[in-house]
Amino acid sequence: MGTVRRDIYVRCAPDDAWTLVGNPARVHEWFPMHSSRVEGTKRWVTLPSLLTLEEDILTVDSARRRFQYSIVPNALIKDHLSTVDVIEEGTNQCKISYTVEVTPDVFALVIAGAAGEALENARRILESGQ
Repeated sequence: MGTVRRDIYVRCAPDDAWTLVGNPARVHEWFPMHSSRVEGTKRWVTLPSLLTLEEDILTVDSARRRFQYSIVPNALIKDHLSTVDVIEEGTNQCKISYTVEVTPDVFALVIAGAAGEALENARRILESGQ
């Protein structure tokens, strides 16, 4: 299983970061994708290539500021877990950590590349006060 983690420091309150990255229905605002929709503990994301992936929302823990989801196994992805954590790092600063574990291993690099772009988008949104 391939594993990659991306971290970014953001100048904003951890609760503000959590409001954005911890909400499964807001992923399309910061993660590079075409669209998304949420129904209960299911989410469907449509990538820029128009490929749609079904996901299970596993954890939305506001106390720990942890969000986890899993892509439902399909022809490309055999096993997957992504974890987004928001960690307080002093006054009005936090770290957002995005970890992916996936099989086949090569998809870890693909998802981590998109996650890196997503974290930069989240920082831009949060630091601009949008």
